[in-house]
Amino acid sequence: MALDTVPPAIPMGPGSVSLRLYPHNELRATEIVDRLSTMAATAADEGFDGVMTSEHHGGFAGYLPNPLQVTGFQLAAMARGWAAAAPVLLPLRPVALLAEEVAWLDARFPGRVGIGVGPGSLPLDFDAMDADLDDAVPRFKRDLPRLAAMLRGEGLGPLDGDRALSALAPAGRVIPTVSTAMSPAAARRAAACGVGVIYDGASVAERLRRLSDEHAGAGGTGPRVLVRRVWLGEPPTAAFDAQFDVYRGYTPAQRQEHWRGSGWMTGDDAGAMADELAAVLHASGATCLNLRIHAPGVEPDAAQEQIVALGRELLPRLRPLLAGPTG
Repeated sequence: MALDTVPPAIPMGPGSVSLRLYPHNELRATEIVDRLSTMAATAADEGFDGVMTSEHHGGFAGYLPNPLQVTGFQLAAMARGWAAAAPVLLPLRPVALLAEEVAWLDARFPGRVGIGVGPGSLPLDFDAMDADLDDAVPRFKRDLPRLAAMLRGEGLGPLDGDRALSALAPAGRVIPTVSTAMSPAAARRAAACGVGVIYDGASVAERLRRLSDEHAGAGGTGPRVLVRRVWLGEPPTAAFDAQFDVYRGYTPAQRQEHWRGSGWMTGDDAGAMADELAAVLHASGATCLNLRIHAPGVEPDAAQEQIVALGRELLPRLRPLLAGPTG
């Protein structure tokens, strides 16, 4: 299978390279929104295919409570490319309401919207919403098939008259959707629902290859998103270590068994970094790449400079390597 590069407006398309953006919580809310929009516009201008934002509540570790809303802010600021809220915590939202919101955002920015969902595992998120964490996974398993169908314009039921959702199926359109997957069962579930998968940023390629094979073997044809944390140049090591401790604090121990180190790729050689990223993508069986540069303690200006550096130095070296076979 070859990763033929597709037009950049296709969210999470094969061979695409996107950037995960996080809020700088040391700023005021208005400044956070401005920065997230500016960074998204810069990423698009510097050659990234799209951007992602993700969800936690209460200002946790530089995440957002409203990634889909912020996706709309970012798309309005971007001259090109796509944006995706990924992952959104599906158990915290009525599934039909989420489908409506995604479809209407796509109506404003046709073909430039993607969505990723996960069950969540952080107690803060569920305590804040007066929801039961123990119910998160069962509800996720129940709601994912319905969300996937609705974002194909199918199974709308009482929402059959919704103009945004009902327009999808006649046009043969599907809003690109991925599910978090850190187990073979989760990969197979995503395939059965007709959606792709997005991996965590620290698991080794051998583990992710097994998940990719499970997804493909179960008939999965959607994106398989490899996440990697990168920094070109001298890295802010203290910030990276602190962020890794945060992840380790709420990630189940059995998932951490597949991590290697802190998950960061750093160095001054953009060519070597491109080689390493491409090798991991092909070894893992992933189809596209999502890069992260943020950690609490990374200054906004440093993040902005890093986006420009990656766009100008890494992407031109990386893209030709993503056209090879996935193995």
